[in-house]
Amino acid sequence: MSEVAVLRPPGGDETLWAVVASVGRESRVAEIFHSRDAALADRAWRAQQVSAYANFLRSARQPAPHYSVAPIRRADLPRKWSPLPALGFLRGRFI
Repeated sequence: MSEVAVLRPPGGDETLWAVVASVGRESRVAEIFHSRDAALADRAWRAQQVSAYANFLRSARQPAPHYSVAPIRRADLPRKWSPLPALGFLRGRFI
């Protein structure tokens, strides 16, 4: 996802910053933040966790997620959204 200037839409719906986990063609919002700096810090932490657990991911035959940061509106989050774990999967499935 490319980074875009944040514009506040009419009606006061605030734009947030999302850390997005991608595996292949699937993407999920891993976490949301009010500031871009906080989102970038979380993305860096998640990338470090993936790197630290690279051998585990390979042995478990789990693809390593790629993380990016993008603006998102709260209204664009899925209704039952919840944060993803650092490695991007639970119970053997990418969430």
